[in-house]
Amino acid sequence: MLHRDGTADRAAVKAGDRGLASSLTAALAGGSRGLPGQRHRSTAGADVSVEVFDRVVAGVDASHFLLTPAAVVRARSLEDVSAAFRYAHDHHRSITLRSGGTSLSGQASGEDLLIDVRGAFRDIRAAADGSTVVVQPGATIRQVNARLLRHGRKLGPDPASEIAATVGGVVANNSSGMACGTEFNSYRTLRSLRFVLASGTVVDTSLADADERMAAAEPSLHSGLAKLRDQIMADSGLSAEIRRQYRGKNTMGYGLNSFLDFDTPAEILAHLMVGSEGSLGFIAEVEFGTVPISPCAATALVIFDDLEKATRILPVLVDTGAATIELLDAASLRVVQNDPATADILASVDIASHAALLIEYQGQDDDELDERLGNARAALVTAGAPSFEPTADPKQRAHLWHARKGLYAAIAGARRPGTTALLEDIAVPVPLLAPTCASLQRLFAQYGYGDAVIFGHAKDGNIHFLITEDFTADGAVERQRAFTEDLVELVLDAGGTLKAEHGTGRIMAPFVEWQFGRRLYQVMLEVKRLCDPAGILNPGVLIVDDPESHLAHLKLTPVVEPEVDRCVECGYCEPVCPSRDITITPRQRIAVRRARAAATARGDAALDAELARAETYNSVETCAVDGMCQTACPVSINTGDLVRRLREQDASRFTQAAGRAVAGQWEPVTRVAATALTVAAWLPAPLVRGASEAARAVLGADVVPRWTGDLPAGGSRRAHSDGPAAGKPAQAVFFASCTGSMFGPAEGGVGAAEAFRRLCARAGVAVVIPPGVDALCCGTPWKSKGLADGFAAMAERTVASLMAASDGGRLPVVTDNSSCTEGLLHALAKVYGSGEPVPLRVIDSVDFAAAELLPHLRVQEPVSSLVLHPTCASTRLGTNEGLRTLAEAVSGKAVVPDSWGCCGFAGDRGMLHPELTGSATRAEAAEVVGGDFEAHASCNRTCEIGMSRATGKEYRHILEILEERTRG
Repeated sequence: MLHRDGTADRAAVKAGDRGLASSLTAALAGGSRGLPGQRHRSTAGADVSVEVFDRVVAGVDASHFLLTPAAVVRARSLEDVSAAFRYAHDHHRSITLRSGGTSLSGQASGEDLLIDVRGAFRDIRAAADGSTVVVQPGATIRQVNARLLRHGRKLGPDPASEIAATVGGVVANNSSGMACGTEFNSYRTLRSLRFVLASGTVVDTSLADADERMAAAEPSLHSGLAKLRDQIMADSGLSAEIRRQYRGKNTMGYGLNSFLDFDTPAEILAHLMVGSEGSLGFIAEVEFGTVPISPCAATALVIFDDLEKATRILPVLVDTGAATIELLDAASLRVVQNDPATADILASVDIASHAALLIEYQGQDDDELDERLGNARAALVTAGAPSFEPTADPKQRAHLWHARKGLYAAIAGARRPGTTALLEDIAVPVPLLAPTCASLQRLFAQYGYGDAVIFGHAKDGNIHFLITEDFTADGAVERQRAFTEDLVELVLDAGGTLKAEHGTGRIMAPFVEWQFGRRLYQVMLEVKRLCDPAGILNPGVLIVDDPESHLAHLKLTPVVEPEVDRCVECGYCEPVCPSRDITITPRQRIAVRRARAAATARGDAALDAELARAETYNSVETCAVDGMCQTACPVSINTGDLVRRLREQDASRFTQAAGRAVAGQWEPVTRVAATALTVAAWLPAPLVRGASEAARAVLGADVVPRWTGDLPAGGSRRAHSDGPAAGKPAQAVFFASCTGSMFGPAEGGVGAAEAFRRLCARAGVAVVIPPGVDALCCGTPWKSKGLADGFAAMAERTVASLMAASDGGRLPVVTDNSSCTEGLLHALAKVYGSGEPVPLRVIDSVDFAAAELLPHLRVQEPVSSLVLHPTCASTRLGTNEGLRTLAEAVSGKAVVPDSWGCCGFAGDRGMLHPELTGSATRAEAAEVVGGDFEAHASCNRTCEIGMSRATGKEYRHILEILEERTRG
């Protein structure tokens, strides 16, 4: 629902149409069965939902528009999509296609039927040599490139959002990126395309007779495209204007260059689909030609006194053959400097009006790279440029690129709470970039956008600029109207394009005719009419009748909680979230909080209550609070912090008191748990399972863990009598995890703690064990459940004990479970205060073993092949390098699956909600089972249990395998 000023209220959501749910479900042949209006989770057919909660979370994308769909369809197959298209045609409905939801121009949201294709369309099939790859639309660019890396190749398109941007969106928008320019974008690297037309017809240009098949199935469309082709080819003026429009990056309107570049209607249509933003059909499968990865590269950040000097030197840099040239203005540099992860890059710069160019040169070998760097230095010296100091160090280069790739969301995340970020994307000829940037800055000043930021792909004359707007303020929408019209005039007067790589979307749809003129716009209208005569596909996007449609559905962003107010809903977090396929994602958890805040502001208690009921399971109970979202978030939001606080708010006084009591009796509690697991392993499985399910039914599924036959027997006490050997001073304090005490090792194994002790003895390294260790814990079980008092009590007791055992912090503390290592760091922050100096040094056993033990060990019998499961904690801690070092020490073939991700076991979460772990591990488990590995390893006991359950293979701690293979 829209306000009269064009803004969209997150709480203006109508009740679901049960009749729509029923008829749409019936129309999707082979679809799920269930009560009308409910979400159906069958794997056999499409999921259909009109529930308010599902529609609210599905409607949010990365743009500054907000449209809430009437129904959400999670398509499972091409047949589902075709059936939905036919349904929309027959019932006069409209359809919006959604994959990653990272689009910035509003093209991924709609008010009617939203078809989400991300979940079931993720296949990636690379050729034997990697020269081509066939990909479905739900796979992210990063996932595809991970498959291609072993071949030394990658996809051409390289958007900064590659962690979350899916192939479907990248092709539908003809997104490019930092290095690909127009030579290696989707349009140029497309080899074949399989797509569904509005009529439901499937076209597959990989078939030799694709054009003949299309002519038979869609004769009017085939002949109409041929007619348009002939008209354009016969008109030299039109042909010349098309070539001018596409001499550089341009994603405005339909790609009319297809009529000049290809002959057959099938190929013309396949390339018109590129950049069509879901308004001509559904892109079901893409075959790309891949590009080689340059093995040698060097990157430099060159600082200039001001933006004018940085942009004036661009033609010189372009002539030197730089692979990428990225522009950052002063506001961008301040964001980089204020980000703790990148602050060191600009630590010595007192930023005033500065600007910078991030420049990269590439080569097939060191000689070629050195030659290019030499030419660049000479050219820059002649041009009077500042110091040019490139680095070829992979870590330093990655550090520089990390600052650039997360820049949009980081800038947007730094905005004032309650405001909305708007990102524009223009391109002009490179020689005109300097005056264009100067004119832009004058426009910013004229319209009061004092926080505007300019950055982008300077090599292509393609810049992005970000402004923030409070659409609740008087005159905000009118200011946006006037600013946009002046911007359009500025860019078109410079011979540029209003959209270079983000797609026309809603934001520039009213201005397509302004850029192309009446005659070429008529060609676009005819393309739309031929492909989608009923207008069912993505109305309001790319082609519109309303000249002010870009001022409608403007997103309002209410202030909710400090943990998440920085969120710009970019979606970078979603691919790493373990609950993404079973319930919702971090972005969607935040969207719910914002919708509830809007409902409260409106006084809509009924809507707030409905969202709250659904939020309990979907958002709170199935969040693994693993922090993986923070590793992907450009503004470092850990949605787990929010969920933990919500759990704390929901916990009763009795629950908090019980948490404190358990913390005070941790030793007997762990022994009871271990004994129960051991007894359960001996009892008949049906008896134990029945008792478990009965308790869950009475006390709740989020309280009582589900017992399953794959759980191990209980573990042994952690206390160990051995102290440092005589004459050998201790080198570390060993704090064994209580996880290994409750859950015993895999059958035939010794467990991580015993393996670590044996390895230390074998390497001649003495360690001490804290007195009373069985009563201690890092505090994670309390923190993850929001039991604040119990966490505080346990943290204080454990830290005090470790301080004494470590001789006041002189010795490092080593622990054998990655989640416990991270947990100890949280405990220290709780005791000493976040950001304050901490006297204890905590090291994960993997890193300690790689640095201190491995040099003194000898592998006697290597493992033929080993598959690794890094954990969310090892990823956040940065210990995966040590994990790989140990794996490679025991095996010449150590592999991390391409589809690796958090297993979602999350302490006891995998027992409380096994469906979470089942969903989170599905892709990785399939890859592991499809391989042939002698050993399976991880570095956290509960993750090992989760992966063993998922794969049917016995996962063990990497230390156990190292100990086993270094025995004399």
